[in-house]
Amino acid sequence: MELRRKSRVSSEVSTSSLNDIMFFLMLFFLIMSTMVAPSIIKVNVPKSDAGKAVSKKNIVLAIDSNSNYYLNNEKLAFEDLDTKLKTFTSKDTADQPTVVLNASRALQFQKVVDVMSVVYKNKFKMAFGTTNK
Repeated sequence: MELRRKSRVSSEVSTSSLNDIMFFLMLFFLIMSTMVAPSIIKVNVPKSDAGKAVSKKNIVLAIDSNSNYYLNNEKLAFEDLDTKLKTFTSKDTADQPTVVLNASRALQFQKVVDVMSVVYKNKFKMAFGTTNK
């Protein structure tokens, strides 16, 4: 009496179409993610070529780690920043200078935000100065 079966049943999963399905899913999610843009923050970044200035006129505003403010290498207090920036205001909005902010890494972020609000109030364009590594 033989109880074993002579033929063995082998199970197999065909994965040949799985590559196609994964490709179409990836393509679908890629297209959908470019169409849907939830809460994107638009930043007006000035265009520049290598070796050229951001605009015709630049105002360099520097803040060192001791919270000293310098406008075009002239030391001033934060309270005087608004009145000094108004002297650079142009009637032609296309000729408006760009404020380049050079802030120390050790500076509190609130000080940078305070300067940004003063610059925004005077309707200047703004760029952040960085160094290359």
